[in-house]
Amino acid sequence: MSVVDILFACLGFVFLVFALWPSPLSPSQQRIMKLASNIVAVLLGAVFIVFGLNFFFNFIAIPHPPEGSPAAAFIGAMYSTGYLKLVKILEIAGGLLLVLPRLRCLGLIIIGAIVFNIACIHQFMFGGLKDPTVIFAILACLFLAYDAWKKCCGCGCCASCSCGCQSSSSASSCCSTESGSGCCGEKK
Repeated sequence: MSVVDILFACLGFVFLVFALWPSPLSPSQQRIMKLASNIVAVLLGAVFIVFGLNFFFNFIAIPHPPEGSPAAAFIGAMYSTGYLKLVKILEIAGGLLLVLPRLRCLGLIIIGAIVFNIACIHQFMFGGLKDPTVIFAILACLFLAYDAWKKCCGCGCCASCSCGCQSSSSASSCCSTESGSGCCGEKK
């Protein structure tokens, strides 16, 4: 077991702790969650920016799949048609959007679709999800999606608040005056 595997196992444990954390979070826990979300978003964004730019500038040597394998044929078809270039441009754009907190959900939509496809390619063509970078990308996307969902209490009650979430509040929602917290963890 390498240091990278241990690091990813620790990150997975942290994700599980935050995912199973009871609501609502205290102010100190909210700060930790926000910091963790920012760190994960920057790391995931950096991964996709670096690997997206690597396609155009080739500064990291990436091994090719074995010649004649289905994976080599698939990657070759994507490369020869120009589809891989589009995917790499989307990786760079999605990575940049992930780094910006106000556009993180849009970046997560783009990167989430790419991560799903990468996971499927690894599962079906490379014999399973063994690559730690792919595992990190999957866990990071799930964590960021959970964090975005958690900010809206999971009920769509982010109504007419200062953050611009644009939905209507109701008295029975978790963001009502009885709970004492508003959209995105704000105090009412």
